[in-house]
Amino acid sequence: MNEQGLADAAILLMALGEDAAAEVFRHLAPKEVQKLGETMSRTRTTSRERLQAVLGRFQADAGDLRTLVADTDEYIRAVLRRALGDDKAGLLIERILQGGDVSGIESLKWMDPQSVAELIRNEHPQIIASILVHLERDQASAVLAHLSERLCHDVMLRIATLDGIQPNALRELNDVLTKVLAGGEKLKRKKLGGTKAAAEILNFFGGSNETAVLDTIREHDADLAQRIADQMFTFEDLNRLDDRAVQLLLREVPGESLIVALRGADNELRERVFRNMSQRAAETLREDLESKGPVRLSEVEAEQKEILKTVRRLADEGLIALGGGGDDAYV
Repeated sequence: MNEQGLADAAILLMALGEDAAAEVFRHLAPKEVQKLGETMSRTRTTSRERLQAVLGRFQADAGDLRTLVADTDEYIRAVLRRALGDDKAGLLIERILQGGDVSGIESLKWMDPQSVAELIRNEHPQIIASILVHLERDQASAVLAHLSERLCHDVMLRIATLDGIQPNALRELNDVLTKVLAGGEKLKRKKLGGTKAAAEILNFFGGSNETAVLDTIREHDADLAQRIADQMFTFEDLNRLDDRAVQLLLREVPGESLIVALRGADNELRERVFRNMSQRAAETLREDLESKGPVRLSEVEAEQKEILKTVRRLADEGLIALGGGGDDAYV
């Protein structure tokens, strides 16, 4: 959801009242709750016209929706049992409906990284790897930052070589996680981990930590380390995007965030950004970069990471190709 969408959603939830807003929040993912909550906290007032526009659009969108059945899962179970019998239907139902929370680790997504690290730091590295691939990549990276360097490197190596999760592996967690893993016997082996997951997590490390992890993996398997490195995407790699992708990205990034992020970029990337903006916008951005005072390196890196999240979201949605504008970027 872009900034405009977040702002509109915040206005709508505040207009609905506490009870209705609370019911909406129950159906959102942890990151969605956090982003919406932060936006709501910054939304003190709004114009009558803006409120009416948001409510009008919501009413129009809601009017186009129709509920087919009261409980979709129960309807599917009933239809399949009647058509196939209990035995055959049971196997098929489990496969169809496992798209819900089958990982048993959803509650960890609501916890801060340090708390997650405290829960899992004494587990076997393979178990830790199995847990982290279920989390959002930036959360997994933050959890690893709270583990020892040796354990972190070991876990990253296991993530990179992981191609599936066996149900019994998750059952080896401590008592605190046992309740979260209720129903674990029904878990299916899922395609998780691998070099892509390792690269996505490493993207949030940055600097010397990223290099140290790759060096450790390279000592174990040079080809594996290279495959991970090939799939990583850094802020400077924005130069690899074609002009259309850069323009699409710039429409998604708030101006203030871009100013801070570019403070840590080289001249080549800055000029690439300027070329993909209108002349007036480019001139304004140049002036803002020159006039803005000193910015902490941690703030620059944080804004760059946020922009990289947007890049990955656009790539996952198929709107941009991370390979850039070469002849083999699209098929």
